[in-house]
Amino acid sequence: MAAIAVMAIGLVWVVSGVLEAHVVKAGDMAPDFRIVTDSGRTVTRADFGGKLLVLNFWASWCPPCVEETPSLNAFQQQLKSDGVVVLAVSIDANEKLYKQFIERYKVQFNTARDPEGNISASYGTFQIPESYIIDTTGHVREKVISNTNWMDPEFIARVKSLL
Repeated sequence: MAAIAVMAIGLVWVVSGVLEAHVVKAGDMAPDFRIVTDSGRTVTRADFGGKLLVLNFWASWCPPCVEETPSLNAFQQQLKSDGVVVLAVSIDANEKLYKQFIERYKVQFNTARDPEGNISASYGTFQIPESYIIDTTGHVREKVISNTNWMDPEFIARVKSLL
């Protein structure tokens, strides 16, 4: 009887460890991914070598995502010549609403759609918007949870210090 109890406890421990989601944080190696952007280009995390990648997870139905889009647009425009690339991955299931958002807010950065949320799940993203600033070695340097003012001078200085 004791052996069965020990085995049951061991089984629960193993299963709970497997089911525990991995949450990526600053300092971690960013999980690789493969996705097709709206321009038709297939990209992976490694494709951004030599540039600082801002990987942003969002959705068209998310009010904080709407709020941060103008400043993320301006951020990309201001820092692209410095070697910063924004890739925004939407978890929108509805492609029509996704495309309407891109047009309405005149999104000027790379976008792609992952309706199953596979990439965001691999990062342990549970709320949106959520962004990861990934350096040229593939390490997450900063994780930005919720919407932010991407044009805040202190934030821009912090990002530039990573270049």
